[in-house]
Amino acid sequence: MNAKPISRSELKRKVTRYAKSLGAELVGYAPVSRWNEYGEVPTAYRPQHLWPQAKTIIVLGTPMLLPMLETTPSINHGVMYDTTNDFLDRIAYQLSLYLNRLGYASIFSPRDGYGDVEVLLENPVGCFSHVYAGKYAGLGTIGYSHNLINKQYGPRVRYVSIFTELDVEGDPLVKRDLCTKCLICQKLCPSNAFTTQEDRLIADFDKMACTRHHEVLGREKRWPCGVCIKVCPIGEDRKLYQSRNIQLYLDEPEVLQKNPDDERYSAWVHVRKHGSKGNRIF
Repeated sequence: MNAKPISRSELKRKVTRYAKSLGAELVGYAPVSRWNEYGEVPTAYRPQHLWPQAKTIIVLGTPMLLPMLETTPSINHGVMYDTTNDFLDRIAYQLSLYLNRLGYASIFSPRDGYGDVEVLLENPVGCFSHVYAGKYAGLGTIGYSHNLINKQYGPRVRYVSIFTELDVEGDPLVKRDLCTKCLICQKLCPSNAFTTQEDRLIADFDKMACTRHHEVLGREKRWPCGVCIKVCPIGEDRKLYQSRNIQLYLDEPEVLQKNPDDERYSAWVHVRKHGSKGNRIF
């Protein structure tokens, strides 16, 4: 007797369960047609151009742990960044193999699509945007800082994307902007990379200024920066970690310039003083 055919909705649930069993915290589905529908991404960077077999992009996300991020710029934050990236690429590879076994040809686009900071200085654009993929998969909205803002974790999530022949219904998009344009990320950006535009939410972003700052942090073994995702007030993770005092971030540069031993920042400063080059404390 032939097995009863599985419905597309049940197949989607099955794939989601497997992705979460691998460790993905967030899973979203985006039909490749959404790139054409919204027209926000140049044609050469759309899934249909990169791999025409793809019918759906599955986006996986895993959070950055806020207290570790708050120590930035530090080796602790850098290791977490590398760990989440490696973890995402591994589970994306495993999910691609799983979909292949089910009969749906699949590949994945690696989390960081560049070799190093020097490469970014010459060519500051990756071949595929996980930020737009996450938006089209219903995982959040794009904020002032060009990061994807998620309800649970704000911008403190790393993403990876699977291109697959699996044809299932896409997840609904988040219709209301989660970013409030509070401008805290703009005020505290160490490279002054954001310029506010009055007629739109998303800032102009000076990629070269940001990358040059990362080049310095790389030499100090403190790469990457992450201030814009650290200070964003959006995210339910702030309740979990009891970190809702955004004024603490706003005061940090001035306070530490006057008193590097201020007890409010002593734990962060302690981490920054260890495992990295130089004497940077904020």
